[in-house]
Amino acid sequence: MSLRATNRERLRRSAPGQRTDSHQGMPSRMPTEPPNLSPFRRWHSHLQVIAKLIAVLAIALLVIAAKPAARQSAAVRERYLSPIELQFSSNGRFIYVVCEGSDEVRVVDTATRKVAASIPVGRVPRGIASSPDGRTLYVTNSWSDNVSVIDAAQMRVVETLPAGFEPTGVVVDSSGTTLYVANRLSSDISVIDLKTGREIKRLLAGRGASYLALSPDGKLIFCTHIYPNPGAFRTPPNSEITVIDTQRQIVVDRKPLHNVAGVFHVALSHDGKLGVAAQLRPKNLVPLAHVEHGWAFGDSLTLFGPDVGQPVQIPIDELDRYYALPWGVAIAPDKSKLFVTTAGSESVTVVDVAHLLHSVKSRRKAFVNDLSASADYVVDRIPVGHNPRGAIIAPDDATVYVANRLDDNISVIDMRSDKVISTIDLGGPRNADAVRRGERLFFTADFAFQGQFGCSNCHIDATIDGLQWDLEPDGFGKDIVDNRSLEDLAGTEPFKWNGGNPDMPTECGPRTEKFFFRSQSFTPQQLTDLVTFVYALPYRPNRYRSANGDLTPAQERGKAIFERTKAKNGTPIPESNQCAYCHSGPKYTDQKQVNVGTGKETDRSPIIDVPQLPNVAYSAPYLHDGSARSLEEIWTIFNPQDRHGVTNDLTKDELNDLIEYLKTL
Repeated sequence: MSLRATNRERLRRSAPGQRTDSHQGMPSRMPTEPPNLSPFRRWHSHLQVIAKLIAVLAIALLVIAAKPAARQSAAVRERYLSPIELQFSSNGRFIYVVCEGSDEVRVVDTATRKVAASIPVGRVPRGIASSPDGRTLYVTNSWSDNVSVIDAAQMRVVETLPAGFEPTGVVVDSSGTTLYVANRLSSDISVIDLKTGREIKRLLAGRGASYLALSPDGKLIFCTHIYPNPGAFRTPPNSEITVIDTQRQIVVDRKPLHNVAGVFHVALSHDGKLGVAAQLRPKNLVPLAHVEHGWAFGDSLTLFGPDVGQPVQIPIDELDRYYALPWGVAIAPDKSKLFVTTAGSESVTVVDVAHLLHSVKSRRKAFVNDLSASADYVVDRIPVGHNPRGAIIAPDDATVYVANRLDDNISVIDMRSDKVISTIDLGGPRNADAVRRGERLFFTADFAFQGQFGCSNCHIDATIDGLQWDLEPDGFGKDIVDNRSLEDLAGTEPFKWNGGNPDMPTECGPRTEKFFFRSQSFTPQQLTDLVTFVYALPYRPNRYRSANGDLTPAQERGKAIFERTKAKNGTPIPESNQCAYCHSGPKYTDQKQVNVGTGKETDRSPIIDVPQLPNVAYSAPYLHDGSARSLEEIWTIFNPQDRHGVTNDLTKDELNDLIEYLKTL
């Protein structure tokens, strides 16, 4: 049976019960019964009505049955490893495994395939690179904003280097003198002199800079980013591959990626003639009511380099099988095959490079939206573990190693047969608790119609995607919504921008099944696990707030503006229009719905739910529909009548102070 055949059959069997009207995307309504129906047809009609009532009752029971498990404290929660990236030692004896969940690098002996050592590093490590001589390893610690320098022989951290906000990808130049670090939250690349250990400059990259690759000749570095670059409201998303000249240490090119948001690993062939980046093509401008009629996301690759000329995007999806979240990329040394981990589909896609290049050259126009195209070059789908991420080819050029993040193990794939020949256990907890089970549900695409997407497609790494969506079947182009953060949601109910969902089981249960997945969704236990995971998501570290809580003079002035009760002319500000009134409480929301004058013609109602503000600096764009590209635009463009707080009496500097304070929340 082919990969995911069982799941596809389950989805197909459930599809009739999820049929929707092709025009409105709402459940099809039974027509009024004509008076001349035969007794049999009248009886059949009554049965259909009864079936619909049973379905509604089932949904209600699902919400009632699904209650989040008690919040697990850090002291009792299982500490899973969550391996995310891999690096071989120069002699091939060891594999260094970055474990973001346990804040360590586990060292695997390739001969015994056992864990030989564990090296503690900083918080939530995400990337790893080796010096040209293999003596030193560099590990990015995304929540510590630094890089651990590991002596490979001693297997211990010997130095810590500073980086930007949330460092992720890392490479060393071919001379071994300069380190490049992609910083996800500051959207830039740190250039670090390894002789002095000092950061000598920052290079501007795309928003959410994350993954780096060094060209074989050492002259160029390629950087991708997981969030789209800021653009005009309700226009197609755009991303880029940022190209750095290592000799001059400057950005020399920005390869545009049109209609792309979410670009992950990038790799280059040994001859340097073919570059490959894994990416998403979200269809966020099309109502999601049409999930069953086509893509919600296109899972694709961008090819660049002399082998293809100008960058070209190609699909890896098929007509009735989608492969969610293409993430890791590995190219065979002889350039015969390309291996792509599909993180949401628990598989590795194998591409025949010769056939791929022939398809690119033989087609006269772009074919990235052609669902028949992948049959020409995708030769296999290899099932692996939960949420596969990093992939690396062994020095013997015969095997591919894949980090299964939510299984705490590594799949070893034979490159000739394209089969998993062994699995390396990294020694994590044996049992999956409610949080871990929910995490697997959050990151899988198994439940959506034909496996198209999962929660993590829009909430990349359980954050945001920087996009605005036409989510629900309320008429095309109505109620456009921005993607909200998931950090520490308990106590911010209700949910949805209109406050229509009273709790998380409703938000993640019937709503997801009906409006998103278009297929049979979670059982009560699964929904409980999913909600438990979502509620367990913590705040990321706030980089704008000092460790001791003291505010800068600008932040103090901004705080005074946030808390003021009078306008500058002495006029009292109505309590309901004071910033600190609606944005009150420990999470800066009063959990009510208000009209602040930001409604658009596309909104069915101007009433919105008051959003929480902690870590608001990380979640651009803003407002309920994402129409404000920055915090400043909330008040300079979208508050002309002073209904969203009184701000039109503020100077530019005073507004800047307010924003500086908001960043600290």
